[in-house]
Amino acid sequence: MYDTIVIGSGLGGLMTALILAKEGRKVAIVEKNKQFGGNLQSFFRDGVLFDTGVHYVGSLEKGQPLHNYFSYAGIISDLDLECMPKDGYDRICFAQEATAYPHAQGYDNFITQLLSYFPQEKAALEQYVARIKEVCNRFPLYRFRLEGSYDESLLSLSLMEFLRELTPNERLQAVLLGNNFLYAGTTAHTPLYVHALSVNSYMESAWRFRRGGSQITQLLVRQLRALGVSLFAENEALAFEYREGKIYSVITSQHKKYIAKDFVSDIDIQQLLSIAGREHFKPSYYKRIEQLTPVSGVFSLHLVLKPHSFPYLPYNMYWFKDQQQVWKAPHCHSDTFPLSYMLSMSPPKDGGTYTDNMTLLTYMDYEQVRTWEHTLNTIASPEGRGAAYEAFKQEKAAQLLRVVYQRYPQLEGAIAHAYTSTPLTYRDYIGTPTGAIYGYEKNIHKIAHTHIMPQTHIPNLYLTGQSVNMHGLLGITIGAVLTSMAMLGGKIEGLGFKS
Repeated sequence: MYDTIVIGSGLGGLMTALILAKEGRKVAIVEKNKQFGGNLQSFFRDGVLFDTGVHYVGSLEKGQPLHNYFSYAGIISDLDLECMPKDGYDRICFAQEATAYPHAQGYDNFITQLLSYFPQEKAALEQYVARIKEVCNRFPLYRFRLEGSYDESLLSLSLMEFLRELTPNERLQAVLLGNNFLYAGTTAHTPLYVHALSVNSYMESAWRFRRGGSQITQLLVRQLRALGVSLFAENEALAFEYREGKIYSVITSQHKKYIAKDFVSDIDIQQLLSIAGREHFKPSYYKRIEQLTPVSGVFSLHLVLKPHSFPYLPYNMYWFKDQQQVWKAPHCHSDTFPLSYMLSMSPPKDGGTYTDNMTLLTYMDYEQVRTWEHTLNTIASPEGRGAAYEAFKQEKAAQLLRVVYQRYPQLEGAIAHAYTSTPLTYRDYIGTPTGAIYGYEKNIHKIAHTHIMPQTHIPNLYLTGQSVNMHGLLGITIGAVLTSMAMLGGKIEGLGFKS
């Protein structure tokens, strides 16, 4: 019997398990896949390493929030990182224009770099940065503080309204929104705080992983094992057994029964409710979860490149068909594909000037792959989706590459092999019903409906992970802290919060 069983091993599950274990709890993790890590998973193709979901990370400079949390976890000194260019870790471009607008590290530098393109917008840029910092400062755990609070009015501030009041310059608005792939939203209901918390950490410092984002998983698993945490892979949670209104055990696909005092779910919250059973929740709560809107899914194109054929770009490129697409791209349909893309790559293994890899990400509506939703294809459960699906993927890859070639014509002769994934791939591996990359949308008009607490109506069932909290490495880590505090009476020894 365990004190706590964590279901799912994404970053939220791993960090929650680590905190509880450091507090003396006997903890186990059950995971449906062969690999632990959720969106932190990496994979090899033709000897080249690709990341599933984490392509860069922020706030890892000493003294910054994620550095502090990862120091507590005992993994910061072993991370193999490359600092991205200070004057432009992200570049934003539109159509076939040559200009690529930089997002720079450091608040003052962020302003300075964009001023050369928008010399009349100094006041707007200064106000933008000041507002981003102000919003982040109102979330205590984001600033590695325990004390402080925010009122609900902060959650209802509109990103769209903020930018349009900031400046009438639509190009500057578009540039400031240019890396919105970080949170998959810029509609009328996207909150300002989601944008601020997402982009701020990269403005503080931006990094790439030299050995993939999965090194976070490997290091956390090492720490967990040292703390005595039991980890069970290929054990999908299928059902709960109840006694006296509480969960007594979880039954897995390996016909195992794991008994614990408390349970933490790091799986998709809609999936959790289907496992837990409707009758254990208030009808209003169950209906609220059913009505949550998933964020967009993505189509990924992973390219293995020929040796010495394409230069290494140490920054990410965000491209849009035109500046209006920053507001619309997450809702791309088949007849407009693609409206945008993100181009990223991992650092060369030899430290040279050429890359052997490139990842292209673009939004894809789940409706485009619904025809094949009855299929399942993972390493543990391999099943082909058929020739029509393969043809569909090849067509989408060709459409995306035609757009990318317009900006990078040399890429056309540099590709050795290409591998694709769709929202169905993310669905099968990560467990989100529609392959959403960041859980569910936050909505300024439905604050009470989209803001989910770690406690549930089942007294010993708690929630963690991006489907209930902020996404991203820092957001999910903070969510794990919140869940752990709810279970530990509000105190976590050893975190050493700032006063």
